[in-house]
Formats: sequence, structure tokens, C-alpha cells
Amino acid sequence: MEYPLYISFLFLIFLEFFCSSQAYTFHAGGKNGWILKPFESYNHWAERNRFQVNDTIVFKYKKGHDSVLIVHKDDYIKCKKNKPIHAFKNGHSKFKFPKSGPFYFISGHADNCKNGQKLIVVVLSPNHNKTSVETSSPSPAPAPTKSAAASIMGGSSGLVWFFSLIMAAIFSNLV
Repeated sequence: MEYPLYISFLFLIFLEFFCSSQAYTFHAGGKNGWILKPFESYNHWAERNRFQVNDTIVFKYKKGHDSVLIVHKDDYIKCKKNKPIHAFKNGHSKFKFPKSGPFYFISGHADNCKNGQKLIVVVLSPNHNKTSVETSSPSPAPAPTKSAAASIMGGSSGLVWFFSLIMAAIFSNLV
């Protein structure tokens, strides 16, 4: 009877590894893409999402008519485009978040940044506590929150854990 329990335990470890290594792709601003006057402000959109290390953000815009610049905080505030950390100009730009912390994106076209086409994404640390908010230093935008439905079981990882426990119990009883 120990053999099925051992297999169930290995199955649980595999599922947890799979869930913890998932990375997601977000489309900046949702379905409208990277435009001057989106239906919802970019920062409000970002607050509704949870960004983690290795997630990717995609910016869709008309090539040659706009661009995306990753800038420092001060350049974000002042909409300064002359010294970007990185510039994207191909119309379908992807950026993978390499670390936690805030990332600042602005439009590189004319006065679009001054007219609101800018975005702050706060990437959560890998060991971020899902039930507490960091209070040691204020951030430019509040950390994104989960919906109530996703929080019931601790998000998708919690649901997979719950499901895998049920499967392990069933599997161990069958063998």
C-alpha cells in the first residue's frame, strides 16, 4: 500500500512545480492595444492584473506611428524620451519581466506620453505574500489585486493543489 502513496506524492510535487513555473502573457491595455486614448487608463488596467517574474507584456501598435520606451521613474514622470533603457519600434513588441519591482513604459511618439499613454507595471517578487501588502515604501501604483474568485483557493495554484489531492486520494484507493 506504500507504493501508490509514493506515486501520489511524486504526482503532487510535479503538479506544484508545473504551477509555480507558469508564466503569463499580458497585452498592454487589453484588446485595444497600445493607443493614445484607451477605454481604460493603462495604470488602471495594470492594477487589475498580477504581474510576476518571467511574465511577458505585449504592446501592439501601428509600426512607424508609435513606439514603446522603457524608462526610469523620473523620465516616466517627466515624459522624457531621450534616454530610454530600451526602445521598441516594430509594432508588436514583447518584454519579459526579468525581476520584481516597478517597470515604467511610455509612448515614444510626439506628446502621447504627456497625453496619458504611459504605464507602470509592478512585478511581484517570487515569494510575495498574497495576503499582505508591503508597507515599507510607497510605490507609484498599488500592487495589482486578485479577483475574489481567484482568491478562494489561493489562485490557480491552490485549485491545482486541491484537485491533485483529490486525485491522489482516489488513485491511492484504487491501487
